[in-house]
Amino acid sequence: MSRRIVVGMSGGVDSSVAALRLQREGWDVIGVTLHLWDYEKEGHAGRCCAPEDQYDAARVCATLGIPHYTFDRRALFREKVVERFVHDYAAGQTPSPCVRCNESVKLGPLHEIGRRLGAAHLATGHYGRIAHDGDGVDLRVARDRDRDQSYFLWAAPLDALRALVLPLADATKPELRAEAAAAGLTNAAKPDSTDLCFVEGDNYASFVERHLHDAPRAGTIETPDGAVVGEHRGVHAFTVGQRRGIGAGGVPRYVLRIVPERAAVIVGTAEEAVSERLAVTGVRWLSPHRPDEVTVRIRYRHPGVRARVEAVEGDRATLRMLEPQRGVAPGQAAVMYDGDRVVGGAWIT
Repeated sequence: MSRRIVVGMSGGVDSSVAALRLQREGWDVIGVTLHLWDYEKEGHAGRCCAPEDQYDAARVCATLGIPHYTFDRRALFREKVVERFVHDYAAGQTPSPCVRCNESVKLGPLHEIGRRLGAAHLATGHYGRIAHDGDGVDLRVARDRDRDQSYFLWAAPLDALRALVLPLADATKPELRAEAAAAGLTNAAKPDSTDLCFVEGDNYASFVERHLHDAPRAGTIETPDGAVVGEHRGVHAFTVGQRRGIGAGGVPRYVLRIVPERAAVIVGTAEEAVSERLAVTGVRWLSPHRPDEVTVRIRYRHPGVRARVEAVEGDRATLRMLEPQRGVAPGQAAVMYDGDRVVGGAWIT
């Protein structure tokens, strides 16, 4: 087996320690940074995706004595992630940009770059565990469940997942920072990135407005029976399950669904905001073992709920959740687990 491996390096401490650990294990390590976005063009400076992140990755590689390359993938990132993000919000859906990025921009291209550089494997700083399982992929949650990122990886190309190594499987963040400091890595104390890499803060609506092809369409906030209880400036500012900013009529209300065709936001009570069944498309199984009952996570920070897999037809399925859930948002990923193993994922419709 070839011991050459490409490590996707963002400039942060996680991917840096991933490279450090692989080097200590005897791998022939090559650091690769994908240039995905320019904050400066957005009219403000941001830490993530800023030029200093590329410099940090290069400095770490210099400290470790390994090669480092940067590849421009800005056009691909804009097409597959940013434009999809804007389109989904404008269509009344809630996007999953980090899943889309791993699906289309990061892991597949990194694997292809690795093959061009003679590397049969790739690695990232994601928190998770992975192994080969015949034709399937044995992807499991990380030891540090608060940082587990298995939710973001299920949609990546299978050949990339089969080549993937995750050196941080059993790590915690304090352990990584101590390890980086002991190795003399200059980014050991670098703050974590907590926002989307292409949006400053959490003002998603403002970002979407700037990138829409047409001006947002104002519309109405309505109850399920059609009563108008408010107005809005565009459906892109709402997501299913949202309560903040929905004070229509002076009572607490939640977004139940969005009808972009007529710019209507349908709101209701907490009781009306829960769902028992979940329709999904693009079902993708990672394991040949497909249990009839799974734990499904309907968003990244969702703790998961037991669900029965029903009505599977091609790449579509219905999941019946054993406890009704609030905030089942079209566009989000529904990731299915059997214990701590990811057995598959899909997109909520």
